[in-house]
Amino acid sequence: MKKILALVLVLALIAGFAACTNDTPAPAPPAPDPTDTATPAPAPVEVDPDAEEITLVVWESLDGPDEFIRQAGAAFNAIHPHITVEFVNVELGDAATQIALDGPGGVGPDLFVAGHDRMGDLVYGQHVAPLDASYLSNILAGSLMAVTFNDQVYGFPISAETYGLFYNRALVDTPPTTWEGVVEFARDFNAENPGQYGFVMATGNSYYSILFTSSENNMLFGPDGTDATDSRLNSPESIAGLEFFQSLREILPVAAGDLDDGTVDDIFVAGQAAMHITGPWNIMRFRDEGLDFGVTTLPSLPGNNTPAMSFSGTRTMYLSNYSLNKEAAELFGRFVISPEMQALRYEITGALPTIAMELGGEFGEWANGILEQLAFSYPMPSIPAMGRFWDVMGDAFSAVWDGADIQETMDTANTAIVGG
Repeated sequence: MKKILALVLVLALIAGFAACTNDTPAPAPPAPDPTDTATPAPAPVEVDPDAEEITLVVWESLDGPDEFIRQAGAAFNAIHPHITVEFVNVELGDAATQIALDGPGGVGPDLFVAGHDRMGDLVYGQHVAPLDASYLSNILAGSLMAVTFNDQVYGFPISAETYGLFYNRALVDTPPTTWEGVVEFARDFNAENPGQYGFVMATGNSYYSILFTSSENNMLFGPDGTDATDSRLNSPESIAGLEFFQSLREILPVAAGDLDDGTVDDIFVAGQAAMHITGPWNIMRFRDEGLDFGVTTLPSLPGNNTPAMSFSGTRTMYLSNYSLNKEAAELFGRFVISPEMQALRYEITGALPTIAMELGGEFGEWANGILEQLAFSYPMPSIPAMGRFWDVMGDAFSAVWDGADIQETMDTANTAIVGG
């Protein structure tokens, strides 16, 4: 029954992605059962004694993704004994900047992992190599769109993600479905539990706070994410949502500078907050800490009757344009998005796959909560202006949270991002 429910949610996810792209994803081949923890046995190989020994360097993050690269690399090496995969820790948010420094100097990786939204900068900087799109026939439409730029594919979509409302079951029975409900709950909770919070989030993190600009389907750079002349951040819908965002200081009376990701994660893990906005990258940590938690869709914004729209991201493995082993690197990239490796990655990290498959196992309940939110998400734009968005909006959201004039702040931000 759980698998049937999960499959229904996956089908809903596919429909949501298809609505964003006006495209229907190609049928997926039969998927492996991700609850089967056995790594598939490699196919027999004929070792070429003259094959050149190759070491592929792969940049990835810690806390789960690193273990996936190690295990996937070992499985790949069993099939291709002359190719060794070496993991090097460069975090997701740092890789796109570091490749511009290390790549030209000849000390960069063969493959590196970054968000799909950095693609525009990476392509224009000539840091990434284009790929053959034929290997993506079974990729979900939203993830395919995320790795496509100017009709050319530039990356291997290794996982899909968004964020949702995480809640501590010891502190809240049924999470609110509206933001007004969050405020009402938190008022009472804060009053009854001094030193604790009904709700926390990293208010200066643009990835999360963008949700408050999404009232009435208001999307960054327009519905297609390609209008570089207008960010929509200073639209009437955005301003109204950010006025509500600023009002949340009533239930979370902490300056934005003290609400960084690490701090709010720690508060939630310690049982000092009832609800928290974060994503699947924290599922393994929360589980390991013994936290009894649930995951559900974001509350709806005032005047809306559906969950608030979140950014969706596709974690993308890029082929470095500076690699001297492009053929072998592309072979490994295709390997990590195979059904077997997608199942392994989900098993290790809880990250959602980019192909249609059933979700079960120990992460199933939480992953399905994220899947539900994905149907109400939209892919982060990947146009070059997105780089300016990240540079500008962390400070802008923090300023709004700390009491700055909203219209003036957003007008200034829009000009800084798109010019004018």
